[in-house]
Amino acid sequence: MEVLYLDNHLLVVVKPPGLLAQADRTGDTDLLTQGKAFLKEKFDKPGNVFLGLVHRLDRPVSGVMVLARTSKAAGRLSKAFRERRVEKRYLALVEGRMSGAGEREDYLLKEDGRVRIVSADHPKGKRAVLRWQALGEEGRLSLVEVKLLTGRAHQVRVQLAALGTPILGDFRYGATRELDGRNLALHAYRLAFEHPVRREPLVFTAPPPVSWQGRFSASIKRLVA
Repeated sequence: MEVLYLDNHLLVVVKPPGLLAQADRTGDTDLLTQGKAFLKEKFDKPGNVFLGLVHRLDRPVSGVMVLARTSKAAGRLSKAFRERRVEKRYLALVEGRMSGAGEREDYLLKEDGRVRIVSADHPKGKRAVLRWQALGEEGRLSLVEVKLLTGRAHQVRVQLAALGTPILGDFRYGATRELDGRNLALHAYRLAFEHPVRREPLVFTAPPPVSWQGRFSASIKRLVA
């Protein structure tokens, strides 16, 4: 487990691609269970260890995640996410050419594990907004920074695909090339929020996983630094 920060209230880690955020019916290992095991061993705790999941990343997505070590921290962090007081920034490798910057607003509907764009007056559509900035091109790929203004399931994946630039490896939403055969090139590289107890600002960053194979290394290094 790659730990970025640990105190009495928080555990901040980097989720690798391919790892579930929490257990599901597959029975595969997950980040939350690993986090509890890490704390139990580190502090030699008997019995069950509390660790609260306050946000998620899709299984094939990597990046920074914060977990709550107390119920008070979990409640306050969950509220901060709901009220959009947490800054979430992603890096994505997308197929095709992107330049400039922009903002995209859609209404998304999730059905049978897939998400699609629907009209603004759809009764079950949920508003989804993100800002994007192209950072460079290499071959037939572009590097894009994405800032989420809402937090919807598969939001970045669907909205980038709708721009005609699906994320590398995301065959569900139109990609034609693979990243590593299982995952996709979407990485939550920056997470910024207020400490739920001490009220001080916290900012955490992490570079993409080795599966990105050094692509756009100079641009990524500047951002993460």
